[in-house]
Amino acid sequence: MRKIERYLNVRSAGGASVSADGTLACLLDTTGTPQVWTLDEPQGWPEQRTFFDESVSFCEFEPDGETLAFGMDEGGNERAQLYRLDPDGSITNWTAHPAAKHRWGGWSSDGSQFAFASNRRDEAVFDIYVQDRDATGDDADLVYEGDGWLSLAGWSPDDSTLLVHEAHSSFDHDVYALDIASGELTHLTPHEGEVRYSSLEWGPDGDVYLVTDDGRDTLALARLTTDGDLSVVHADDQWNVDGVALDGDTGRLVYSRNVDGYTDLTVADLTDDGIERVGKPDLPDGVAGGVAFFDGAERFAVTVTSDADNANVHVCSADGERERWTNASTAGLPREGFRSADLVHFETFDGREIPAYFTPPADASAGGAPVIVDIHGGPESQRRPSFSAVKQYFLDAGYGYFEPNVRGSTGYGKAYTHLDDVEKRMDSVKDIRAGVEWLHDHGAVDDDRLVVMGGSYGGFMCLAALTEYPDLWAAGVDIVGIASFVTFLENTGEWRRELRETEYGSLAADREFLESVSPLNHADEIRAPLFVLHGENDPRVPVGEAEQIAAKASDHVPVEKLIFDDEGHGISKRANRIEAYSQIASFLDEHV
Repeated sequence: MRKIERYLNVRSAGGASVSADGTLACLLDTTGTPQVWTLDEPQGWPEQRTFFDESVSFCEFEPDGETLAFGMDEGGNERAQLYRLDPDGSITNWTAHPAAKHRWGGWSSDGSQFAFASNRRDEAVFDIYVQDRDATGDDADLVYEGDGWLSLAGWSPDDSTLLVHEAHSSFDHDVYALDIASGELTHLTPHEGEVRYSSLEWGPDGDVYLVTDDGRDTLALARLTTDGDLSVVHADDQWNVDGVALDGDTGRLVYSRNVDGYTDLTVADLTDDGIERVGKPDLPDGVAGGVAFFDGAERFAVTVTSDADNANVHVCSADGERERWTNASTAGLPREGFRSADLVHFETFDGREIPAYFTPPADASAGGAPVIVDIHGGPESQRRPSFSAVKQYFLDAGYGYFEPNVRGSTGYGKAYTHLDDVEKRMDSVKDIRAGVEWLHDHGAVDDDRLVVMGGSYGGFMCLAALTEYPDLWAAGVDIVGIASFVTFLENTGEWRRELRETEYGSLAADREFLESVSPLNHADEIRAPLFVLHGENDPRVPVGEAEQIAAKASDHVPVEKLIFDDEGHGISKRANRIEAYSQIASFLDEHV
């Protein structure tokens, strides 16, 4: 059997930006972390443009030029700085405030300025800044002092206004127009209850196009005027319209539907009455996003991945043509050897149907094969059919793989996402038990060799499954997970605490409940061996969560703990991933 190192050397490419002359920039992790690379033609030899040990988070060409903006943090601490990469290869640290977070807000139309949101003034809130492209450090102009979780969605066509997005919680947002000269903020989305507004794009006429669930269960594509008038231009009563990209010069747009986890893309043009469909690109069954238009918008770049295809940048046209531009290596592993999951549904304790992806073991023995139950984070997230090198390794090693989208997951409407809020938290753990019962009925599964694994909130789900249903599991793998909601909320980054309390419950009002559902307080129930993986610099789920659960569980079960001092919320560097997942594989070989 191949070693896991081979799988973890499968590369990925994505996050494309296109220059005015047709050069494509993207993030490619050939060196071990995502760096900026550029290429001029399909399958051309890419040129590496940045050379850091840390991961680059995004890149974006200036309008009508060759200069690139990009972002990068240090050691996974998420305190991203913004940089300018000039055509000659020189790099300028634009922001140079390493203690603060910086969120890119886009170039002005002539590239002379850029905007960003940052928590420099107060770690708990974000302000809005505008900076000349040749300025650095403290030369940014503070144009608005915020009091919440603010981010930017770009400059208006005449560069007079910035589009501001505020998140009160994961499911309650607002949109504002900020007049740069006066600092006046106009509220465009007054509403009652919880409403999402996301994927904001300026249209050529100065209107805003976005996706929202205002008055709906699912997200729809809508137009928002600067007078605050909102009108739906495309909706699907069953599935979310989960994103839109718009070319401000031509009015060409691409919007995506999330159809049971699979992406469906449509190309359309703006009209006086709404939109007119132009065509659909021919995409494989999987996940696609990150649209970047070529000049004239007849073509666009998009990142495409599926269960059996590592991520690459493809270039599509409205008439259905598609060509893969990047060629991220599969480390010599044959593409035809990668396996795809089946979309299944299982009934849970209250009669609901829970969606999941199941990849059965390739060659189960008479007694059945082990299965990994891998639970996504969030919880406002969704497991979708995208490539996972770790998953493909374990499939090759003889495991089955089960990936449920328990209640609280996104992608299935507003009501579904709220089924696990606060006091209903443990209902999502009951969904895991129901999924295991479904697996028990599958002839290829060995009931005595089930592994529960998850990252971040999925790490909480892993620990909760181990404490609530200890007899179901042969082993558990907790990756950057929450062990105690109380200590998590006390120690998470100040800019995140209020947002997270909306989902989990507040320390002031719900402490007793939070203590009752925290796996740390029930660690003596764990019966299965436990692997705990974390990053020392994690600002979201501090490393103390790993330290606590490892110490308490090790009193009565075998525990292996691995903490990387140069990682944050997740293990991003390839050398660290190889070490981490090699140890996890050995741990499961021993105990499962």
